[in-house]
This record gives sequence, structure tokens and C-alpha cells, in this order.
Amino acid sequence: MKHLTVESVGVLALLQDRGRRGLGHLGVGQSGAADRASYDLANRLVGNRPGAPCIEVTLGRMTFSVDAPALIAVTGASVTVSCRGRSPGLNAAFAVDAGDRITLGVPAHGLRTYVAVRGGVLGECVLGSMSWDTMAQLGTPPLRAGHVLQIGELVTNWPATDFAPMAEPPRNSMTLPLTLGPRDDWFTDEALARLSRHEFTVTSDADRVGIRLDGPELPRRRNGELPSEGVVLGALQVPTKGRPTLFLADRPVTGGYPVVGVVPGPGVNAAAQAVPGTRIRFALRRPQLNVNQ
Repeated sequence: MKHLTVESVGVLALLQDRGRRGLGHLGVGQSGAADRASYDLANRLVGNRPGAPCIEVTLGRMTFSVDAPALIAVTGASVTVSCRGRSPGLNAAFAVDAGDRITLGVPAHGLRTYVAVRGGVLGECVLGSMSWDTMAQLGTPPLRAGHVLQIGELVTNWPATDFAPMAEPPRNSMTLPLTLGPRDDWFTDEALARLSRHEFTVTSDADRVGIRLDGPELPRRRNGELPSEGVVLGALQVPTKGRPTLFLADRPVTGGYPVVGVVPGPGVNAAAQAVPGTRIRFALRRPQLNVNQ
């Protein structure tokens, strides 16, 4: 049986997989990796089964060791990886020996880094997932120095490649697609124009639940109250005269403010890497309806 020992943690290190599906009617959100693309890539590089748990590290500065030879990959935010005096690259698989210590530096760009170990890093499974949901407080608790985690056997075929060239996370700005609805009719034409033409800035009020944005006011066409309704990943919710909130992995199951639009999955992955101060523009588009003839 192989183990990984956490030696130090910076801001936050969590065990994350693909989350909990199909429990929204019970008030349990999905959670899971915030940047799903980087998480999936890390698992592919070490030949893990889809959905194997990885470590999600926010703002780097984590050190861990293994007690047996292992294959590791680090993806996501641009950190320096150190092991035995060498620097394995990002988005690449590398082998380590028993007793090796692996250290992640502070990201030069991006926010969240994913560490995959061949076999998966196991923790406490709650309602079918080991992911820690920061809102519901479910799953494997945040990792701390001294935690010892078992390395599992959630493997598939040996990876066909050990390197995947990837673009760096956006540095200072990004453009996210935004499909309007379901409540865009609550907002004036001027609000939609501002949403399309102006930049919004990621504030320090950002976590795995969502990110609040500073920008121009988005005036409403309707002033009534909206009954609580379901909230999906990537929903852009606009409080009354408040700052829009883009919901991420640990979003609530329901919300009471109108959702002007939804950012699709690839855009959510990019937003999950946005540090405070990042400027965001939205590329608005109308939903396409399939009409059977």
C-alpha cells in the first residue's frame, strides 16, 4: 500500500474529483474540481481512470512526499515544481522514488494547480465523492501538514504520452462566452449593452463558490422579487444594484436573484484560474433552439 504525506500547505489544498451528481433535489451541490480541464488532463497524463481524485492547490506553496515509487503530473496554474534538485515541467508526467519530496512554488499566472498521482489520491468518500465542498462542508476535509493519504489503484492503460503542450492561464484579462437566459428579460437593453461592451474586474471576494465582479450597474426592467430557482455551473447572477456573481464548482443549489446568462464549461475552467484584478469581458450570444420540423 502506497501513501502520500502532506508536509506543508500554503493557502488551501483540497482533494477533488468529479463531484456529486444527481443530488440537487436533496440540496447537495455537485462540487468537484474547479478547473475541470486541468484536472482531467492531470489524470490522463498519469493514466488514471476518469474521475480519480487529485489534489487541487490554490496559490501553490505545497510540499508532499511519497513512500514508494510513483508517477506524478502537475497541471493548471503556472507553478515551479521541484523534486531532488530538478524542476519537472508542468503538463508532463514524471517519476519519483520512495522518500522523494515534491514542492510547488507560487503561481506566476493562474490560481489553481492540480496534482495527480497514478492510482489516485484517496480520502473520505461522502455521498459518492471524495471532493471537499466548501459550502456544504462535505467530503475530505482540507489538507493539512501531517495528513497521510493512501494512493489507490484507479488506473487504466499506461498513458500514451507523458507531455501535453498547453497555453498558460490568462494573465490579466479574458473574454468569456455568455449565453443569455434564463432571466435576461429582467434586464434593460442598456444593461445587456453594458454587459457586452464593458470590462468587469474580479474582486477579492472570490472562492470556489463563485467570483464577484466589479463593473457598471446593470439596470433591471423588472423590479419584483424572483422566487428561488435552480442554479447551474457558470450562472451569472445579478443582485439588485449589486455586483454580478459568476458561480463555480461549489455554487448553491438554488438562488433568488435573476441569472442574466450562463458561461459554458470551457469558460468556467478559465474563470476558475482568474486571480483578483483579472479583467473579464463577456461575449453575449442567444441560445439556439432546436425546432423539429
